[in-house]
Order: sequence, then C-alpha cells, then structure tokens
Amino acid sequence: MLKTLSLAAAAAALVANVAYADIVIATAGPMTGQYASFGQQMKAGAEMAVKDINAAGGVLGQMLKLEVGDDACDPKQAVAVANQMVNKGVVLVAGHFCSGSSIPASAVYDEEGIVQISPASTNPKLTDEGGPGVYRVCGRDDQQGMVAGQYLADHYKGKNIAIVHDKTAYGKGLADETKAALEKAGGTVKLYEAITAGEK
Repeated sequence: MLKTLSLAAAAAALVANVAYADIVIATAGPMTGQYASFGQQMKAGAEMAVKDINAAGGVLGQMLKLEVGDDACDPKQAVAVANQMVNKGVVLVAGHFCSGSSIPASAVYDEEGIVQISPASTNPKLTDEGGPGVYRVCGRDDQQGMVAGQYLADHYKGKNIAIVHDKTAYGKGLADETKAALEKAGGTVKLYEAITAGEK
C-alpha cells in the first residue's frame, strides 16, 4: 500500500514538473538480440497505451510522448540507454526486461529521480537494492524458486535431479532459489551446472 501511495505521489509530482509540455515516458528492453520478441511486445504495448491515453485526453490534459530504448539485454548497453533517457527528459520508464539490464539501469534512474517499472525482471536485487522509485509487476525469483523447489521435492522424491542455468541474472537467480528450496524440503540436487547460451 505504501509503495502504491508513493508511486501515485511521484507521478503527480512528475506531472507538475513538466506542466504545459508533453510528458515524456519510455519503454526500454531488448528490441534486438536473443530476446527481441519480448522487447517488441513491450514496445507494441507501450505504443498502444500511449495512443489510447492521448486519445482520451492525456494525463491531466497533457499528452504523452514515448521514447524507446534498445538494451539487447546487455548490462552496459542498458546503462547507456538509461543515460539517453535522462537526456531526453523521461520521467518514467517501463522496463527493462532482463534483470541483468534492469539492475544497473536502476542506479541511473534512481539518481535522476526517474520512476522505473519492470514488467519482467524477477531478480530480488532489483527492488531489494533499488531506490524508492523502482517497481516490478511480476513475481520474484525467490517466490518462483520456492514453488519450483517444493514441486520437485513433492513429485520427484528420491530421484536424481539436475538444475542447469544459462548464467544470466534471471537464469542463475531462479536456479539458485529453486535449489535452495528443494534442499530445504529434503531433496538433493545431483548436478548443478551453468552453460553459455548458444555454445555447442
């Protein structure tokens, strides 16, 4: 509840600060690269939302302007995108997609007072270590891992279980939490390995 009130207050303050001008918001994510299909979905959703809101009169009579940033789910590129958004006067970012991008970008947004809402970054560090303007609208790795680990313990008792992740913040985070939950429930992980995506 407190976060909801904080977000509402922040949004009102942001709108007040850009009176008589377009309100510049952004979506940032992997518009190119391995996860581009997700980034393109984010972009399409943001464009549709902005179109609908502006058609209904905007926000307190002000029109929204959308900027789009491509981080390709790369941490360094995400920081560069975040700095670009700062220079463009963005007040809110719907993004990033990958946890490995959202976490470093959040430091830039926090320093500049920009609200960040990630639709898909599940690593707990994003909101545990992020500032007061950092939010997510998806479950955390520790929540998902707890369910996955308990499921494995309940349905594969006494079986050989292997957990393999792809070294990304999301993959490793979820794998770590699943392993911890499984072992807490009495299960045993026989193999825990990391692979590099795309390697043969």
